[in-house]
Amino acid sequence: MNRSPRPRASGYRRRARLFLLGGGAAFVLLAALPLALRTRPARYVPGTEAATSAEITRSRERPGPTDTALGPPIRRPAPGPARGTENATVQAALPQGTLRFTDVAEAAGIRFRHFHGRRSTQLPEDMGSGAAWGDYDGDGDPDLFLVNESGPLTATQAEIAGSPARSVLYRNNGDGAFTDVTDAAGAGVRGLGLGAAWGDYDGDGDLDLFITRFGTNVLLQNRGGVFSDVTRGAGVGVLEGFWTGASWADYDRDGDLDLYVCGYVRYETPNDVAPHETALPFKSLVPFTLNPSSYSPERNLLYRNDGGEFREVAKEAGVDNPTGRSLSAAWCDFDGDGWLDLYVANDVSDNAMFHNRGDGRFRDVSHSAWVADYRGAMGLATGDWDNDGDFDIFITHWIAQENGLYVNETRTFKTTPLAPLRFVDQADITGLGPVTLDVIGWGTGFFDYDNDGRLDLFAANGSTFQRESDRALLVPMRNQLFWNAGDGFDEVGKTMAGPFAVENVGRGAAFADYDADGDVDVAVTVNGGPARLLRNDGGSARAWLRVVVRGKGAAGRPATTSFATGALVRVKVGEETQIRQVGGGSSYLSQAPPGEVFFGLGAAPSVDLLEIVWPSGVTQAFRDVPTRATVVAREGGKLVVRAARQP
Repeated sequence: MNRSPRPRASGYRRRARLFLLGGGAAFVLLAALPLALRTRPARYVPGTEAATSAEITRSRERPGPTDTALGPPIRRPAPGPARGTENATVQAALPQGTLRFTDVAEAAGIRFRHFHGRRSTQLPEDMGSGAAWGDYDGDGDPDLFLVNESGPLTATQAEIAGSPARSVLYRNNGDGAFTDVTDAAGAGVRGLGLGAAWGDYDGDGDLDLFITRFGTNVLLQNRGGVFSDVTRGAGVGVLEGFWTGASWADYDRDGDLDLYVCGYVRYETPNDVAPHETALPFKSLVPFTLNPSSYSPERNLLYRNDGGEFREVAKEAGVDNPTGRSLSAAWCDFDGDGWLDLYVANDVSDNAMFHNRGDGRFRDVSHSAWVADYRGAMGLATGDWDNDGDFDIFITHWIAQENGLYVNETRTFKTTPLAPLRFVDQADITGLGPVTLDVIGWGTGFFDYDNDGRLDLFAANGSTFQRESDRALLVPMRNQLFWNAGDGFDEVGKTMAGPFAVENVGRGAAFADYDADGDVDVAVTVNGGPARLLRNDGGSARAWLRVVVRGKGAAGRPATTSFATGALVRVKVGEETQIRQVGGGSSYLSQAPPGEVFFGLGAAPSVDLLEIVWPSGVTQAFRDVPTRATVVAREGGKLVVRAARQP
């Protein structure tokens, strides 16, 4: 069969094909060129984020707190006579326009050292001990109790009894100095002490003291400034375990204090520690005896106060949290319904949120509230950082895990009776995440260190890794101070000279205006080292208000406890409103003074409205309250104004 010849492609078509082929090749080359010429990023090495990535740790682009002192230079006397001297008259001048912290522990008479002897490389020894502020003698100044570990787990009972390391009570002299009154007060508790919490459990108007330990806990009853051990009679010292954080609260609003105790792990002392090591990230060999994942979780305890005697009701109340390795717990009314809820920080296990139903029981809303965080949680703080009228949660974590800021979004998202709370972790977008990758955080707290009306944050840091040069010692780290800029936080500790340049194996942190000069100071405990007292020098240049509250005690139901735990305090200046919860927060094994709250107020000469919502349901309002003063409010009574102590 004859076929017609195939027509040849015209010259135009050939040129079009060549053009398309050439253009396509050129496009591929141009697209590949940037990839070929790009600079490859440095290899990621865990624990060295600051060195390998400028972006992940870069500073937020704002000037920071440069106007932290308003007014004339501040002068203060030296903190009391030092031992061996008389009539100390040294004056320290603080130049105008500066704010700093000064470690004055030694000068103030706090000569406390944590632990005695050589570590035996076991977990209970390295968890540290806490600090608790509380006005035990009722003179208006917060006193300081420091918990101690008498020695390693290998120490004999005779060695513990003779150890110089014991818990110490320092009485505040009111002149910036302290006196060790441990023996006179009968407060020298020994053993492997961990946490402490002041609370008037018997409702007699003075503060009693609860101490957690590895072993059995201790309850000291205050009898006019002298303490008696009433542990067994009160029913809180029978159970042995690894007990950590302790938090007082009147969760059932019956007018007396109940007590929540965190259980960590069911630790078992091995026959031989040294040979058994576990490889972990960050090029470290860590004995399995230092790894909490090696042990099953310990349950938590809730002691309900029934007329000064306690009954353990955690399981029936629904807050025993048997799957959590708990270190800290905070009572706070997160949804504003008048009942204190409970948040628990757990190490290598889900954190827990328990919503108070108001009938003596709680509902576990951890997952529905979006706070069932599985990280190495240690420290815990609650506060309204954004001044939007509800309480948020800050959590310190282990290395490479970032700290967390759970912002209360309950009013933003849809809630139901079974899911009444909603939180969102906003640490990354508020500047609290990447900057904490290289540290291990412990004690923490919201506090307005510069009195500008916004809550700042402090975090005590310290490693759990042993030094390669001497495995009897742990690696120190620098503490961090986060300034609240309104839309986020800046870590300003790195720019401050003095105590923030000193590394420590930080553990507990407790906050109080111990010298009554109008700004909040910080006590820090150091694992295996001396306690630190970071005095705030300059924060009082702005206005402030310290509110001391006292309730009527058990008088019907609902009722308010003697130190008004759970009361909501609100101050309003112009269009700005701040809130505080009395007894709120937890830190790590530590506590702020019960029965009082502190506000920074910028340049305000007075507070337009001071409102107190008592747990009994009574609300009191006071108007035109002067600032730069301590005010005392008794439930149902008038407001008493005390002028500021002159520096």
